[in-house]
Order: sequence, then C-alpha cells, then structure tokens
Amino acid sequence: MPRVLRILNRLIIGGPAINATYLTRYMDGFETRLIIGGKDDHEEDATHLTEKLGIQPVYIPQMKRAINPLNDRIAYNEIRNIIDEFKPDIVHTHAAKAGVIGRMAADAAGVPVILHTFHGHVFHSYFNKLQTDSFIMIERYLAKKSTGIIAISESQKKDLGTTYKICEPKKIEIVPLGLDIDKFLENADEKRATFRRKFFIADDEIAIGIIGRIVPIKNHKLFVAAAARLLSMTDKKIKFIIVGDGDMRGQVETEFQRMGISYSYFPEHAIAATAVCTSWQTKIDEVLAGLDIVALTSHNEGTPLSLIEAQAAGKPVVSTNVGGVTDVVMQNLGGFITLPDAEVEFSEALLRLVNDPELREKLGAFGKSFVTRKFSYHRLVDDMSSYYFRLLDKHKVM
Repeated sequence: MPRVLRILNRLIIGGPAINATYLTRYMDGFETRLIIGGKDDHEEDATHLTEKLGIQPVYIPQMKRAINPLNDRIAYNEIRNIIDEFKPDIVHTHAAKAGVIGRMAADAAGVPVILHTFHGHVFHSYFNKLQTDSFIMIERYLAKKSTGIIAISESQKKDLGTTYKICEPKKIEIVPLGLDIDKFLENADEKRATFRRKFFIADDEIAIGIIGRIVPIKNHKLFVAAAARLLSMTDKKIKFIIVGDGDMRGQVETEFQRMGISYSYFPEHAIAATAVCTSWQTKIDEVLAGLDIVALTSHNEGTPLSLIEAQAAGKPVVSTNVGGVTDVVMQNLGGFITLPDAEVEFSEALLRLVNDPELREKLGAFGKSFVTRKFSYHRLVDDMSSYYFRLLDKHKVM
C-alpha cells in the first residue's frame, strides 16, 4: 500500500485543515500520516476535526507561520527524521510554511513524488513589493523540486501558471475543495433557533454575517461601511454578525462605534447589539443556519470556504471579486459578486437581498444545489486518489 506523508502548516478553522484531514481519513488504498505545525495565539484551534475523524497527527510546534531560522531548522530536522522512518512514496504539503520545509526535506530524502497544494497565495495585497517578489522566487524554486502543484480552482491555476509564473501550467492539477455537505442540511430549524437565541437575534431580524480571521487582508472595514450605508437605506431590522477573531478586531469595534452602530464582543460582553462579534465558532453549521445572508469583503482569497459552506446551508452570498470567488459562486444565481472595495455596489447588493425574501430563498436554493454537486468530499477523495495513482505509476513506484 502506498504511503503518504501529509504536512499542514497549522490545524486551525478553515479550508486547508478540512482538506488535509478529510484526505487523511477517507483516502482508502493509502497509508497516510499527518504532520501538523503550531498555530498563532489569535487563531482558533481545529483539533475537533482530527478528534471527530479519529486521526492522531504528529505535532511539530516549531513549524509556525512566522519565519524563524531556529524553529524552521528544528522543524526541518523533525520532518526529515519522520521521512527517514516512515519512508513515504508521496509527500504532500499544504499551505506556505509546510510547503517550504516539507518539500525541502522530501527532496533531500529522495521521496519519489512531492506535491504541494496552494490553498491561497500571498502574491498580492499581503506584503510590500520586495517581500512579494522574494516569495514568488522561493515558490518558483520549490516548484522545480515538486512533482506536481495542486490548485483548488481554475482562477488559482491561472494565477500560478500564467500571472506569477510559478511553474508551467501543465504541471498544475486542479483539485477543488471538498466538504461534508450533509451536516449543513440536518436540523436547520433547530440550529437556527439555538444560534439566534444565543446571540439575541429576533425572528424578524435579518442577520448578515461575515466569517473568517479579522486581519487586514479580509477587509472588514468594507463590511462596517456597508453596514452603515445599509442601515441608512432601509427600515428593515438588521443584525451584523462577525464570526471570527484576530489582530484587527479592536479596529473593527472602533469603526462600528465611529459609525454610531452598537457593538458587542460576546466573549466579554454578552449583550444585544446591532453588530455582534461572536469570536470563533466551531459549529459552523449552526452559525450558518442562524444567518440569512453571508458576506465576504476580502482583498485576496484562495477558494473561500465560507462561501461554499454558506451556499451548502442555502444562504445567498455577497462577495468581492477576488481569488477563486467566481469558481464557487455563480453571479446572480447563488449570490452577487462586486468589485473589490466598491462600497456602494456592495451595499446595494446586500440591500436587494435584505428587501426581497423570495430572492434570498431563490439564490439560496441554487447555491445549495450547485455546491452539493461540485464540493462534496467524496469527489475530493476520488480526484486526489486518481491523481496520486497516475503520478505513482508514472514514477514506477508501485
């Protein structure tokens, strides 16, 4: 049986963790070991995923997101030792830091098949030009040491192969994300009531949510601006729900207060407010059952998990047109996609959904059908298994 060593930056809530854990658990025909790095303090731990799936990962806490020569060398040596002991046929890394350390160790050890999945990239809107150019050069170098590169959307493949020339497009395989869709369809009414009761959302209030890290790249400032504009354009009762946490939470709170919008950070002040930050929530199916509309305001994205999950739960979405958004949302069918930072356009898209419950239901129904077909974890596992076997056969491993 072929052996796979799967290496993930850190086990936190989001698409990479779901992708890596589902592939570890459900890929029959492979013996898989999962390595996990350390998370930052503000990031929400997702060990519930490994516990639920019965996975016992190997933790290397020194493999963290930040560049640290000492920790990175320790992590490299640990991974190299595991490779020497486990003798994998495939090393498959997920996300940037794991991709650097894991691929270097795998190449040095002579692993037959070395793969890397880009769950996003940092080639614009994250760093200054000098830093960005450095990261691009590093990824080009690592791509030469990789048997294959995996993109999770068509638009991401275009970015990697054509825009930033990380490698030749023919070296890039597209394998979209896969989720457990069923959980978003079960006991939705009960979950909705539970979520709304917890965060003081009345039955006649329309809850608009944004889900993810509260960091600059996610551009919550646009969400706040749209909230203020929306409240001035309709007399509907609206609540704005921020699900997540991060370095910019204090600034988001200040922005809401500056706009005259009442705000509550629930872990500290569990009071009713027009804008509520719930911090991190592990029961995302419960969260989505309680929302009516899901927003995404980012400057840059890979394939946004929050929009896939929102549609799986039957919720219409409004998003900026970044990264792989158009690969997961059909314009005017599952939701509305606007230009980045287009405050007026974004607000008006939300207003259409707020004022028209039949439109919300129509777009939600389409989105549910669309993602059920395209983003099931069964499809993910089948696609990846097929890709693995093709590469193993090509390199005469089996």
